[in-house]
Amino acid sequence: MSDAAQNYSLEEMDRQSLIHPATSIADHLKNGPTIIAGGSGVRVKDRHGRELIDCGAGLWCVNIGFGRAELGEAAAQAMRDLGYYHTFGSHSNEPIIRLADRVLTLLREKAGAGHLSKMFFGTSGSDANDTNFKLVRYYNNLLGRPQKKKVISRRGSYHGLTYAAGSLTGIAAFHKAFDLPIDGVLHTSCPHFYRFAERGEDEEAFTARMVGDLEALIAREGAETIAAFIAEPIMGTGGVFLPPKGYFERVQELLAEHDILFIADEVITGFGRTGSWFATGLFDLKPDIVTLAKGLTSAYFPLSASVISEKIWEVLRDASPEMGPLMHGFTYSGHPVGGAVALANLDIMEREGLIENSASMGAYLRDQLRTRLADNPFVGDIRGAFSGYLRHLAHLLHADSLLMSPTIGAGEREVREAFASSPGHGRPCRTINR
Repeated sequence: MSDAAQNYSLEEMDRQSLIHPATSIADHLKNGPTIIAGGSGVRVKDRHGRELIDCGAGLWCVNIGFGRAELGEAAAQAMRDLGYYHTFGSHSNEPIIRLADRVLTLLREKAGAGHLSKMFFGTSGSDANDTNFKLVRYYNNLLGRPQKKKVISRRGSYHGLTYAAGSLTGIAAFHKAFDLPIDGVLHTSCPHFYRFAERGEDEEAFTARMVGDLEALIAREGAETIAAFIAEPIMGTGGVFLPPKGYFERVQELLAEHDILFIADEVITGFGRTGSWFATGLFDLKPDIVTLAKGLTSAYFPLSASVISEKIWEVLRDASPEMGPLMHGFTYSGHPVGGAVALANLDIMEREGLIENSASMGAYLRDQLRTRLADNPFVGDIRGAFSGYLRHLAHLLHADSLLMSPTIGAGEREVREAFASSPGHGRPCRTINR
């Protein structure tokens, strides 16, 4: 630290040292940061001691809650045992092997996804979706279909902010001045019934129109050029949009008809956020690829995964003698510390029944929202998973909204405290007065 820096406040050091993601530089330089210093359970404290309930669980990711020493102990032991080794050239490590086996077992037993076969690890949901983007192209090249490369996403979707993932994201603000989306990425209609249904259109008719839009896009581009369709089972960042009735059933039929791969982006919905282990099971999805991150370690370690089907694996395996190594990967793919942290995280989820807690308390939160706010003239919609901590309020007279998606271990007390006074608009935390 320089002599001058010793005289700066932490806030000023932040202004002079950091670039913050998804932050107005002008506003940040004027107002400075909010510095979070500690946390326990569903609560965090800023460095001035103000305590908040974090209604967003970080960025939808701290599923087991803050301050879980067990995960720190698992990380410390893994660092003492090894610290790091790569998984290139057939190298491996015990934590990541056991994690891959365990997650695949959960997907098969809890989500009915017995067709899923292998896992590739990265460090973020964004890089996982970049991996998926490359894999679907690689897959079709191996099958001798070099023209089948395009990927369809949806307007309003969020799939990350790296180059391919940022293109798949269907929110224009993330594309501005970055020359995104790249060629080969297409966007179809946003299936949000509340916002985009036409006057007099019921939910079934709306679903038919959304699927019709997708079918028309495939026809215009040519099914022989479309490699994959990517979707969040519940659209998160765009506004917590539930799929309309029958949507995924009909979409999956259309994709199968045209031999188009289905990527289910479960970065947010995975590991209990919806009251089920995975939204793949909740909505009876049969994806060819599943994207996982966030809840995999409850964000205590940066770890993501691309889970591929046996159908894709067979093509990769059978082409290997001719193609040689699969030339993709990252320095931190399959990190042993990440594997150990994720295993400890899953232990807590299972031991404490946090998925079941998310289901029951999510239903309680839903009922409380409807009881207290359903007749409010300024609330246009209350939506979320059938059960689980994934809720959203839409305010009719404001451009912003309120997210209610706390840690999946939150109980009735925290929900009641969050309703102690009128919620602020669009803020992820609310103050508890003491």
